[in-house]
Amino acid sequence: MSAFLANFAVPIAVGAVAVVLLLGLWNMMRGGDSNTSQKLMRWRVILQFGAIVLIMITLWVMGR
Repeated sequence: MSAFLANFAVPIAVGAVAVVLLLGLWNMMRGGDSNTSQKLMRWRVILQFGAIVLIMITLWVMGR
């Protein structure tokens, strides 16, 4: 279980955060719709929370 979390789930979660962050920044830089930027930044915060929880669970499982 810990190998799955450490090798697959955590990198996917961090990658999802990075992709949404870059999409939000790209939309803001090109002068896109501000509602889209706000929606992307909200999703970034939600995904960041999920990634942090997943990382903490991984650390807890690996420490056992």
